[in-house]
Amino acid sequence: MSTTTTTAAVEPIIEGRQLEKFYPQPDRSRIQVIAPTDIAVYPGQIIALLGPSGCGKSTMLRMLTGLSPTSGGGVYWHGQPVRDETPNVSIVFQSFALFPWLTVIENVEAPLEARGAPEFERHKRALRIIDAVGLDGFESAYPKELSGGMKQRVGVARALVVEPEVLFMDEPFSALDVLTAETMRGELLELWLEKKIPTRAIFIVTHNIEEAVILADRIIVLGRNPAHIHAEFTVDMPHPRDRREPRFVDLVDMIYRALTRQDHPELAKAGVPGIGEVARKPYVMLPHTRPGGLAGLLEILADQGGRADLHVLANELSLEVDALLPSVDTAVLLGLLKLEEGDAIITPEGQAFAQGDIQERKAIFRKAVLAHVPLLRQMEQALKAKSNRTLSAEFFQDLLDEHFSEDESRRQLETAIQWGRYAEIFDFDAASGKLTLTET
Repeated sequence: MSTTTTTAAVEPIIEGRQLEKFYPQPDRSRIQVIAPTDIAVYPGQIIALLGPSGCGKSTMLRMLTGLSPTSGGGVYWHGQPVRDETPNVSIVFQSFALFPWLTVIENVEAPLEARGAPEFERHKRALRIIDAVGLDGFESAYPKELSGGMKQRVGVARALVVEPEVLFMDEPFSALDVLTAETMRGELLELWLEKKIPTRAIFIVTHNIEEAVILADRIIVLGRNPAHIHAEFTVDMPHPRDRREPRFVDLVDMIYRALTRQDHPELAKAGVPGIGEVARKPYVMLPHTRPGGLAGLLEILADQGGRADLHVLANELSLEVDALLPSVDTAVLLGLLKLEEGDAIITPEGQAFAQGDIQERKAIFRKAVLAHVPLLRQMEQALKAKSNRTLSAEFFQDLLDEHFSEDESRRQLETAIQWGRYAEIFDFDAASGKLTLTET
């Protein structure tokens, strides 16, 4: 394995040059979702785009495929700018997105029919790809008759039937159970390695580190706030890859370290919007986690002597990165945990939280959020300023809308309300949407 890429002599199929995504605001500021980024898809490779939930992976995929417009930079297809012409790509989504009123073969034929392919030709091609993905015998079945894995096979067949040069996959196995997902990864590799499909490259978005190492030739790790390429790895292990092999374990551990490392100082020096500017921002982005998950993590760390390798800990708990990192990020934000070379180390405050009873934990949590979370501090001060100690949650939603996208501001408020209620800073009436300061 390597942390450098050796594709300079090969022309990329599709390339994003200084791609960025932002949302302009009324005050002429902007919400930066993806910092200017160079990214390329080369022939003969499976590329995995890895990162925590909400970091911008799917947005990057949508810009590369033309589903979402770019705010800056450009997408190039075989070196030529992509304007009105759509690149020869297909996408497999996380949701199965099948037409419930169509049979398997009709679902697979649908993109060919949309392109005006003759009936005989599309039927022949659909049958061939249905057989390749293991759905032979289910051509006349409807989606409601199929299991989750079979539905996703239909989605893969529908994407491949148009013979795309690049197959894009957006967390295609995350909705499946563990065993079915493992089977689907194996089948995808079989189609790719035995050249049963004409696709020249596969670009897969995932939050599953082991999935990335099992499948990919290159792994790109995205940082966040805004999204940027945080690290890149070239995987030179032959298929099939053994999870128990030392090189496999070492690479997974290196990726965990990359995911938990702070943002690159080079990006901050370069003045990339949103990087290294936390001190100047009125709000910090809250990890979307519940206090119960935080408590469980700190209890486990306390039981293990106060320190644990995150990769090893995730394996012991059978957790994927999306399930573990939000709790880790929360603990770090609140000063209950610190990170050092991929290890989580509990602080004295975190130790006290892990050992405390319910009321002691609430008191520690309250002190931490008021010290480290400007939004919750502002919510408490605003409620204190009101004579009736009550405000509509919409008031804070409007404030957040100036700093985050609409969806993210809603999620930020939901998280803040959960934390504030747990800390007994305020009560929340969901029916009226009102926040009321907790009397002490």
